[in-house]
Amino acid sequence: MTSFIQPSFPTVHPGVARAESVVGAARSLYKNFDSTKGLSTMLLAAVVSALVVVADQLVDTWAEGHLLAAWVAVWAVGFAAIALFAGSARRTAVRVVSALDAWSLRQARARADQRLWATALSDPRIMADLQVAMGRREVAEVAATAEKAPQSNRIAAAMLRTFDAMDAKALNAANYRMSAFR
Repeated sequence: MTSFIQPSFPTVHPGVARAESVVGAARSLYKNFDSTKGLSTMLLAAVVSALVVVADQLVDTWAEGHLLAAWVAVWAVGFAAIALFAGSARRTAVRVVSALDAWSLRQARARADQRLWATALSDPRIMADLQVAMGRREVAEVAATAEKAPQSNRIAAAMLRTFDAMDAKALNAANYRMSAFR
């Protein structure tokens, strides 16, 4: 007589499953992180603390034993500062973060251009592709200025478009040759 046994062993180690869930939670925290909130909170805290210090100095000389009135006045200044400067602190933080993001993007593009140029200096195929692309850009700029020119220059613009189409065919052929090496 034959009997079949089908044991059910776990296919995933529990420790690995926990580690994967921790990594997933960390990634979701990073995706939901908004640096402008923290920056705007810090800016707002700095403005409010400066105003509270100034208010404390003014109230300290004015109160003369009326501690409750001084305490209420300082807290009123603090809450008013929070209410008045929250929006401007948020806008300032958004501007600062967007400016830093734009600067970072410009730096990354400059580094990528330098790497591409260094590679193009050592690989004639990439240099040829870059030269074709630069030539196409120049032709496009000339064609754009010719389109704005009077009717007599429209014939030249049509000729440039034809020339640009021939360059596009050459670029496609170069890309086809490059795809064989990838």
